[in-house]
Amino acid sequence: MFERHYRELHNFLTGRLKDRELAADLAQECFLRVLAMQQGGEQIADPRALLYRVANNLIIDRHRRAVTHNEVALDDNEGVGLEDSSYAPSAWEPEAAAMSAQGVAALLATIDALPIRCREVFILFKFDGLSYAEIGERMGISVRTVEMQLQIAMAACWDCLERLGDPQVSRRSRGRRSGKAPVR
Repeated sequence: MFERHYRELHNFLTGRLKDRELAADLAQECFLRVLAMQQGGEQIADPRALLYRVANNLIIDRHRRAVTHNEVALDDNEGVGLEDSSYAPSAWEPEAAAMSAQGVAALLATIDALPIRCREVFILFKFDGLSYAEIGERMGISVRTVEMQLQIAMAACWDCLERLGDPQVSRRSRGRRSGKAPVR
């Protein structure tokens, strides 16, 4: 798995983070987390998709910590903040990790159940980071078709998260139900 996906994942992370060393560290963390899930007995149908989901989550977590750290540093003139070694994200708690694994499995099943063209558009957009125009060109479809396929895929993912009881979904899903395509 590492040999097959490392370079691709590292390039994806480098493109998002604009830092090759940080991208290498996060790529390694992605593989460690997926390996831990496998060793924990999880059945992983699509390791590549899971690696990209873990990578996106790590990027989001890193951004959230940076924002929170900046807010704490602004409030505290001494600069004492979240860099303290006793700090650990709640996502590291066993219950949160188990719920996250179940959520990932449910989302992967939802993505896998999408119609083929819809799934391909979703993967190219979310995991490969292609623009609507790039996807349209690659697949030989219009940008409008790309938008419609992404609406279908995102609606399926939001519905999956709602079924899982994600407390963040009720706020976010209001925009989804407005009928607007995701903006990129």
